[in-house]
Amino acid sequence: MQWQQKLMALLLVCLPFAEAGASPASASAYLTVTTEDGETLLEEAAPEGVRWCIQWQHSVEHFTVLDCYRNASGVMQLERSHQPDFAAGLGHIVGRGEQVSDGQGGYWINAINEPVINNRYVLRVGANAVNHQVVWPGGEHPDISLSEQAAGQRVIIQLGEPERF
Repeated sequence: MQWQQKLMALLLVCLPFAEAGASPASASAYLTVTTEDGETLLEEAAPEGVRWCIQWQHSVEHFTVLDCYRNASGVMQLERSHQPDFAAGLGHIVGRGEQVSDGQGGYWINAINEPVINNRYVLRVGANAVNHQVVWPGGEHPDISLSEQAAGQRVIIQLGEPERF
């Protein structure tokens, strides 16, 4: 009987943290981007293992930055980031992934592997000069410019089932 009490105490202690992590999506997951008004800008199949990146031009240095994600067993996970320079707002944080040279003066931060809480985040889309885009390194879908559709707006980027959005 004592082990049951310990188990119940452990469950009660952990319960407040149940929503703190990412919520897994199903095997038939989709990547969606919607405006705050509910307009769908992107809805593409994103099954287990698929990768996509948010690509944009740094507003000061004007070079391309990539933040790359994947569907890891139904969890949107920030996998890696490419940064050509240590410009404003960029850089590697010790203990968060592994920085390696890209061989062209920039660097990749690999193995970040951080789950995105609740499989969604909000992005304020930059102007056309910034050109926030969703790109698919594997070529599964065409690239899409969010800036062309929603410059200056907040959008929700989410992995999950469309009927739940």
